[in-house]
Amino acid sequence: MTAYMAQWAMALLIWLHVIAAIAWIGESFYFVMLDNGLKSPAEAEARERGVFGEMWSVHGGGFYHAQKYLVSPARMPEDLHWSKWKSYTTWLSGFALFTVMYLLQPGIYLLDPSVARIAPGLGVAAALGFLLVGWVVYDVLCRAFGDRDLRLGVAIAVYVGAAAFISTHLFAPQAAFLIIGAMLGTIMTANVFFWIIPGQRKMVAALARGETPDPLPGKRGKQRSVHNTYFTLPVVFAMLSSHFGMLFSHPASWIYLWLVMVAGALIRQFFVLWHKGQRNFALPVAGAVLIVLVIVAVAPGAMSTGASAEAAGVQGNVTVARIEPIIHERCAACHSAHPTLMASAPNGIMFDTAAEIRSRASLIEQQAVSAKSMPPGNVTHITRREREEIAAWVRGGAK
Repeated sequence: MTAYMAQWAMALLIWLHVIAAIAWIGESFYFVMLDNGLKSPAEAEARERGVFGEMWSVHGGGFYHAQKYLVSPARMPEDLHWSKWKSYTTWLSGFALFTVMYLLQPGIYLLDPSVARIAPGLGVAAALGFLLVGWVVYDVLCRAFGDRDLRLGVAIAVYVGAAAFISTHLFAPQAAFLIIGAMLGTIMTANVFFWIIPGQRKMVAALARGETPDPLPGKRGKQRSVHNTYFTLPVVFAMLSSHFGMLFSHPASWIYLWLVMVAGALIRQFFVLWHKGQRNFALPVAGAVLIVLVIVAVAPGAMSTGASAEAAGVQGNVTVARIEPIIHERCAACHSAHPTLMASAPNGIMFDTAAEIRSRASLIEQQAVSAKSMPPGNVTHITRREREEIAAWVRGGAK
């Protein structure tokens, strides 16, 4: 019953995290679109009131008229909307998930002895360090480069690439990608907490005192907000990467993760410019080219002929009777009607019978032989010889 309730807690936590993330990203994308789509107010009266730009839109059977004041309106509105709680909820729920799935059981998903032999406690500290140090280094870069946005963008891109390299050489492949996504997500929420909201509070407080607000806090917050919009697509990809075994299991996975993230930023830039009335189709084309290059790079002969390569040293005709004991010992701890490492079989995949094993032969080969992403962290200590046996069995037709 405890395991059953834990599963429900995880399901609800994931649901909360996704809902909060959708709300945060949706609101963020809307305001970026609004900010870049503003037109100079047509009416002189609006300009006299300090309106910097406006937009008319139609949605849901009604018309909307949005106006932006560059510094502040003449009078403080009584009901002021703050865009912060969606960000905080996304990070808090995500960190709770990361803690339950990775930090509380580092030997299963977080660490892999074949990548680096790290004690569980040190591994947990390193994962937390990525989140903290990731923000500190990013913040230092922003302070150092100031308004030199192009140079700052290049520096941040190089920094993310370096972080991806270090992560993939410390943690289990699946966890390494997730940690980079969590690092960028932490930076995004920290931008909201430490820069965007405090800057807005200073402006509101000055207006409440009858003073003209200093535009600098708003300008700095705007810079961090712009960074957040370019981080969004890379973060979403990294947070979904547990499904991309063909990518995170590759020896040069950090390079390809970085390239996909760059592609995501280029595609996001296309939409940012689109809202300004510009159509730079070279940006999504460049992003698509990078993604195609990654697809080609991670799917060479090693992926398609993995079974033949691994099975080269196995003699004889391997049948399921020879494979069944290996699967029961190395895989059934999770993939069984009564697993011992978790409450229920992931995705409902079970290997209790020979028929179930044969029906999933290609999946077993893909995950245990080609990608070597299962068992996660090699928690059940499958051997190279056993992987070769599985490869030979698949090569022979999974009889």
